[in-house]
Amino acid sequence: MNTQDLLKALALAAMGTALGMGSAHAGMLPLQGAIVTATYNGDAAGMLGLDHGFAAEPGANTTALDTTGTGVEFLTADFLFGIDISASGALTVIANGTIPTGAYSMRFDFGNSLASPIGAFTFTGTDGASGVPGLSLVDPHTIALELGGVEWNEFGAITAQIDAVAAVPEPSSAALLLAGLGCLAAVHRARSGYRSAAHDAHQRRG
Repeated sequence: MNTQDLLKALALAAMGTALGMGSAHAGMLPLQGAIVTATYNGDAAGMLGLDHGFAAEPGANTTALDTTGTGVEFLTADFLFGIDISASGALTVIANGTIPTGAYSMRFDFGNSLASPIGAFTFTGTDGASGVPGLSLVDPHTIALELGGVEWNEFGAITAQIDAVAAVPEPSSAALLLAGLGCLAAVHRARSGYRSAAHDAHQRRG
């Protein structure tokens, strides 16, 4: 291996290590113990929570996560949808029967019950449904869904993932990244110098 190849290999290794260190603390946001307040089509009365036995009563749109992980946290007041939120951050909306065509929206606010801010809310797939929901991160503790673009089969479902805020690279990983970029720059300069010298030599022979 010549010097240029060795420098390039070292540069890529340093950059790979730096990027790996920077992302080490990003990803899944545990939701154990979270308290969720939800609305359906902009209406607090449109969501019925597990802690209230899915009864239409004041405050029924707020509930804790199901600690058994066996049921849904919310039913919509029209009983068209059930919403399951897992401790690992997966949010699943399930059709509770035939869903008429229309605009359906939901919002979930975790307040200050999360261990860290929400950094991403991403669509992960469907089962018995088609189309892509509109997902948005309203603020560091609130997410929203627009379901008008989804076509549902009976008991079909869509799932999205709630993740933690992306990690900022640690000082050591940032230094490694800079070192890697420096090595790549050195390789580029060395190659440019070689091409220039070769060109001069060719000119002298000509």
